Amino acid sequence: MSTAQKIRVLVVDDSTFMRSLLSRLISNSPQFEVVGTAENGLLALEKIKLLQPDVVTLDVEMPELNGLEALKRIMRECPTPVVMISTLTEAGAKETMEALSLGAVDFMPKAIEDASRNIANQAKIIADKLMAASQARVGQAKPVVAMPTVVPAATTGAVAPKQVRTPKPMTRLVVVGSSTGGPKALESIIPQLPASLRVPMLVAQHMPAHFTQALAQRLNALSPLTVVEAKAGDVLQPGHVYIAPGGMHMTVVDSQGKLMVEIKADAGESYYRPSVDVLAESALKACQGQVLGVMLTGMGQDGAKAFKQLRDKGAYVVAQDEPTSVVYGMPRAVKEIAGADEVLPLGEIAQAIKVVVQ
Repeated sequence: MSTAQKIRVLVVDDSTFMRSLLSRLISNSPQFEVVGTAENGLLALEKIKLLQPDVVTLDVEMPELNGLEALKRIMRECPTPVVMISTLTEAGAKETMEALSLGAVDFMPKAIEDASRNIANQAKIIADKLMAASQARVGQAKPVVAMPTVVPAATTGAVAPKQVRTPKPMTRLVVVGSSTGGPKALESIIPQLPASLRVPMLVAQHMPAHFTQALAQRLNALSPLTVVEAKAGDVLQPGHVYIAPGGMHMTVVDSQGKLMVEIKADAGESYYRPSVDVLAESALKACQGQVLGVMLTGMGQDGAKAFKQLRDKGAYVVAQDEPTSVVYGMPRAVKEIAGADEVLPLGEIAQAIKVVVQ
């Protein structure tokens, strides 16, 4: 798509009011054009095939064919970047996580009854999400294939573990950053890690409040590790994954040799909440270079600055490669600004984590 072209959007929602609202908010941004609307999943499929939009906004609860069923068919019949329009209910959060697992690029909560987050007041966030989605590799990224835990030895029929290419100090903590496409990437990596993982893992996934609990629950159900939404005062434990609460910053502090979590509201540190930079900067203070930094798919540069500071202190840095990233923004920034010890396909990152922290 030429940079001179507008990004073409199809709006799908069973509510006439919501279709009109979204169409107006999207059209107010000069880089977008609403090419059509649909009131249910069946009509959405027809219009996607007819209009070939760059991005689709898709409601979850609709008649005829609901959002999840429509999403399955979109991914199978006419792969197109999809941003889900979700509710703030517990059920809505779980359905949103399911949608992201099925191939949706991102989501946007309606939050109609929450004045501070009402979708009607979120034109910039909608534009950011649609812009990121328009760059997503839906149906183009290479399949995620788990790599074997060993590679053939050079001279015998035995097998030898993959070797980290540079000397490493003791690792106390794994810090993971992710954004657009991140939930599905985390779903690929975390279940491959053993319950005996020697160090804790902290994850800053760009996500609003009310949804990170559902993300943690989903990952916990799929993984031998214990995955939780982090709380202030948590003492970090080996074999545990701590997901930063949506809309808040998570930091780590060293308290008499124990690593602990702190949760705080944004005070101007970052546009992103939770922020990878804020988390990684705190990891630098708490652990110096004894950190493994992992940057996954996402738009923008959040985390690149702090990952460079970590790497300058001796931390090991792994970035997801371009072919397997839904959006190759944050990993590219880490590669170009911080430098990366390894740039790996998604399917090899879990093995790299196990090797570095063993």
